[in-house]
Amino acid sequence: MTSTGIYCRPICPTRTPKRENLVFYPSAAAAQEAGFRPCLRCRPESAPDIGVWRGTSNTVSRALALIEKGGLDGTDVEALAERLGVGERQLRRLFRRHLGASPIAVAQTRRVLLAKHLIHETRLPMSEVALAAGFGSIRRFNETFQQLFGRPPSTLRRGTGAASPGPAGEVAILLPYRPPYDWPAMLAFLRARAIPGVEVVARDGYARTIEVAGAHGTVAVRPATGNALRATIQFPQLSALPTIVARLRRVFDLIADPEVIGAHLSEDPRLAPLVAARPGLRVAGAWDGFELAVRALLGQQITVAGAATLAGRLVAAYGKPVAGAWDGFELAVRALLGQQITVAGAATLAGRLVAAYGKPLAGGVEGLSHVFPGPERLADADLSSLGLTRARAAALGSLARAVVADPQIFGPRQSLDAAVLKLRALPGIGEWTAQYIAMREMREPDAFPAADLGLMRAMADRKGRRPSPGALLARAERWRPWRAYAAQHLWASQGMSYDRGEAPGDDRSPLRPLHPARLAAGRVRTDGDREARDAGAARAAGRGGARPGRAGRRPVAARGRPR
Repeated sequence: MTSTGIYCRPICPTRTPKRENLVFYPSAAAAQEAGFRPCLRCRPESAPDIGVWRGTSNTVSRALALIEKGGLDGTDVEALAERLGVGERQLRRLFRRHLGASPIAVAQTRRVLLAKHLIHETRLPMSEVALAAGFGSIRRFNETFQQLFGRPPSTLRRGTGAASPGPAGEVAILLPYRPPYDWPAMLAFLRARAIPGVEVVARDGYARTIEVAGAHGTVAVRPATGNALRATIQFPQLSALPTIVARLRRVFDLIADPEVIGAHLSEDPRLAPLVAARPGLRVAGAWDGFELAVRALLGQQITVAGAATLAGRLVAAYGKPVAGAWDGFELAVRALLGQQITVAGAATLAGRLVAAYGKPLAGGVEGLSHVFPGPERLADADLSSLGLTRARAAALGSLARAVVADPQIFGPRQSLDAAVLKLRALPGIGEWTAQYIAMREMREPDAFPAADLGLMRAMADRKGRRPSPGALLARAERWRPWRAYAAQHLWASQGMSYDRGEAPGDDRSPLRPLHPARLAAGRVRTDGDREARDAGAARAAGRGGARPGRAGRRPVAARGRPR
């Protein structure tokens, strides 16, 4: 509003001013750069990101993802543009066109709005708010707020009382989203893939251990009143709070605009009823790219539950305790448990010991004990002792060494095709896994694993004939730039969003594919295995049925798979 110098959201409860006193901007950064200050009533800093423009410029979307993760902290726009594969001038032009502000202005606005959000939502002292929001000094923090709001930051805090974190040192903050939001579907997806010791899904909430810049902590997320999730963050370094919040927003896909995405996908008569049935379906993100890639490799040709079991063994053997370095007594106990048995056996015994006598973290969630091991811990580890085949253990070791050599390998790329090409060069990662990682970690809304059997089954015609991957890819052209959300709806329509394997059997799996006759007798639940099992059952029926006693036998396990 030009009459007041304040920018608001359309939902602001104040009286709507005259039309001649209104100026519209595409983003908060553009309004702030034009000299307007945030409204104290509708609080635009608590609104989700505007998603209308998303999909029109993937370069801007990738740049914003990097800025959220600190891409302009300690560096300049030129370095940011180089990571994205474009020129600095081109990046500035794209930001002006789609956001109405420069990359630096966007980064500064996010910092100010996060600080204002913390002032309203927490009881942190102002010095800690400045640190948590990314300001280099208290002086700079005070100057910015004095310039923008015409008052010191302490006057923006309503109410009185001791300004301090929670009783266990945690910080609780609201993470708003645009409704509708299918929280049960998101929780079910994460529950099926929860890694023991690292993730826990219980009591309508999600919690996990985290590691940022070598420090450990925990986060817990559950629904809040209104259109928001409440995140409780317990972390020793407040300066990491912007990074943690940005990651949580990506994990729970809070920046999506379901109305825009749903309206676009509903133009296809095949997807329209699916969108109407689940209007708030989101694409779950990942906390860490390396963790997701390891999880996908472990999930090839086995069930989701089996992959979680293997991941739990990996964490117990090589993960770091959230409290810090290994304790001497803990090392001694682990050594005694590991005498004359495998590393996996010792990890299992240690897990039982912790479950029976361990103490939950102060202010944390019971069941969280370790952070997921980083690539440097797995690069030269002997993973075959965990019950993995030599081929799979070698693939994981090669993947870890590749990530150590290039820590930004899971970061945004110039395009989706460039990201998939880079990922496919990694050991054990084929087209399906590359698209899956691009969808969940790189947050590519147009990622689409066209060779997925679940998607082809969902798009079968009335006679049950399924399209080929090429035909499905051609059909999906009309779903751009939201093909990842179309895939999520198709999976959900088949009841496969939460029980399917991470990758089909032909996705450069380090395991040898099973013969259909062996699959027919087993209980393997990945898509490719289900297909082969159905074929084997049909052949058995053609021969007059299975042999007597066959159904009562123990299922045949895959070669190299832990029984």
